[in-house]
Amino acid sequence: MNLKTRIQLSVMMFLLFSTWGAWYGQMSKYLFTQLNATGDQVGNAYTAFSLAMLVAPFFIGLIADRYFAAQKVLGVLNLLGAAILFFLIRENDPDAFFWQILAYCLTFAPAMSLTSSIALQHMKNPEKEFPGIRVLGTVAWIVITNIVGYYKVGDQVTIFQIAMYVALFFGVFSFTLPNTPPKANASATVAQILGVDAFKLLKDRSFAIFFLSSILICIPLSFYYAMANPALTDSGMTNVENKMSLGQASEFFFMLLIPLAFARLGVKYMLVVGLVAWIARFLLFGYGDAGSGEWMFYIAIVLHGVCYDFFFVTGQIYTDNKAGERIKSSAQGLITLATYGIGMGIGSKLSGIVADMYTTNGKVDWTSVWLVPAGIAAVVLVLFVLMFNDRKKTVPAEDELVTGPL
Repeated sequence: MNLKTRIQLSVMMFLLFSTWGAWYGQMSKYLFTQLNATGDQVGNAYTAFSLAMLVAPFFIGLIADRYFAAQKVLGVLNLLGAAILFFLIRENDPDAFFWQILAYCLTFAPAMSLTSSIALQHMKNPEKEFPGIRVLGTVAWIVITNIVGYYKVGDQVTIFQIAMYVALFFGVFSFTLPNTPPKANASATVAQILGVDAFKLLKDRSFAIFFLSSILICIPLSFYYAMANPALTDSGMTNVENKMSLGQASEFFFMLLIPLAFARLGVKYMLVVGLVAWIARFLLFGYGDAGSGEWMFYIAIVLHGVCYDFFFVTGQIYTDNKAGERIKSSAQGLITLATYGIGMGIGSKLSGIVADMYTTNGKVDWTSVWLVPAGIAAVVLVLFVLMFNDRKKTVPAEDELVTGPL
């Protein structure tokens, strides 16, 4: 890859995650404070993202991959998203806000997939080249959330205005990206796009347990994304966005430890460590405070790297190794739909219901709220430890010859 292409793809990743980071973690605080939304309405707003993630594979596989150059589709999606945000920032009704954020997410979710597709198609050695470009996304999230925190606009409509301007620039910039024409031989069926081919992996009990655990653990994950910012703000913590960016910094650090952890722990115990970290962080959120117990909040935030990398990134590697070469893409697609689509969708809706359940006279009992995802994570941990067995076994492709005794 030449230097010009590397710079273009790196800027693309930076802009994508700048757009997302500007509003995603702060949206709940904005809805609570500016639109007087209920917990259920906040949960619905986050569910919109999961609904869009369910639709995105169809858009990419059935339309973008077949008929249009990817960089042009990316440009149109971002310009359309900026237009939707223009109207969203003028919306004051939380119920109407749901439909507008859903419309925006329907432009943003396919853009997430397209950026990865564009980047990978211009790489000769993705294993070595992609991480160095993808890490710009993590850097962007840290930068944009610190800007939001520094100017103390996390509960203001400014977060969507920032996203709108970045999306507008991103849309124009996308047309300058390296040409990525449609795949002339793209013939993916609906079944392949949904990852139906990968369902054969579920015949393996351990993979089935991992698959179920991945869906269930995304329920607590949604609590973190939707409720951490307003919970920390209510506790009296200052500069919440700046401090929460430590989670992305830790994600970058623990990503580097994955190869060493794989060698020392193996996949099962890496996944177990990730689950234990989820339980610990929710308990720390629940019992910490902005006074003498603020150190608990810091630990909970920094644990994000362990929680995400040791379970989700390890899970992607485990899935990749478990599937045969022919169904590798289908298997990753199935996991993505199950986690971001189903698991986080359920979690987003549930987080809002639980927040309302423990709200009295406008005051939220955050300790009780955080005990719910902690309990869910504990159940997942027990299920996983008792039933998952890390056997060195893969599912061969149908056209591969399997040798060995009958």
